Amino acid sequence: MSIVNCQLFVNCQLTSGVDFLYTEIDGINVNYIDVGDGDVVLLLHGWGCDGSVYRGIVDCLSPFFRVVVPDLPGFGESDEPREPFGVFEYADFVLKFATKLNIERCILFGHSLGGRIIIKMFAQFDFNLHIPKIILAGSAGVKPKATLKGKLRARLFKIARAAVLLPPVKAVVPNALERLSNKFGSADYKAASPVMRQSLVKIVNEDLTPQMSAVKPSTLLIWGEDDDSTPLSDGQLMEKLFPNAGLALIKNAGHYSFLEQPATFYRILSSFLGI
Repeated sequence: MSIVNCQLFVNCQLTSGVDFLYTEIDGINVNYIDVGDGDVVLLLHGWGCDGSVYRGIVDCLSPFFRVVVPDLPGFGESDEPREPFGVFEYADFVLKFATKLNIERCILFGHSLGGRIIIKMFAQFDFNLHIPKIILAGSAGVKPKATLKGKLRARLFKIARAAVLLPPVKAVVPNALERLSNKFGSADYKAASPVMRQSLVKIVNEDLTPQMSAVKPSTLLIWGEDDDSTPLSDGQLMEKLFPNAGLALIKNAGHYSFLEQPATFYRILSSFLGI
């Protein structure tokens, strides 16, 4: 696709003719988009989003590829998992989802949590799915170094948590633990259901840097220069740890570079995919 054609998609909405489909994986009803023909591009979204965040990318790629976008369990129109999911469980889900849709070969695209899932797939699973290329945009997976302020806050939470779990306190204030968690938790944590809160804790506490050398396919890392959720230093570290990766930097963009600077993002994406 030329630069001019990419710019046509800057303000596009998800094609009105796209049908939202459902399947079932291990008893979980899964909503997904499946549009276009040809080689498959499987898109994995980040925490707190769903497949609709990729509407521009779907419209950009679907004339040239079969584009498949699931709402991961616990997001969008898909069911929540019955038990908390960590990165391992999400990776297992994606592989089962690909098998259910008879996908034997695909290009993987992951943003934030989606990137974590892709790293985990290569690090801990033996699978037959052929993956020639990977695109990671603002991928998570590097555990932030704890600051002094963060350590003090975590220590204070542990002390307060131990206090509110004492039987006399629980008897007087039965919802004290929930109130305490809301006070100390992040915005994502506060917005989540109980099972998804436990999932979030499992996910963010896992450092995937020791596993990144397992990601061997040709990998494009796309990063917003001003990303404050997964900082540019994370992308630079991944470029070093992945055996076959290159980093593309987008200026004046943060964690959602594909939404903030779509024309630039699509030019980079199209070049890597040979459109």
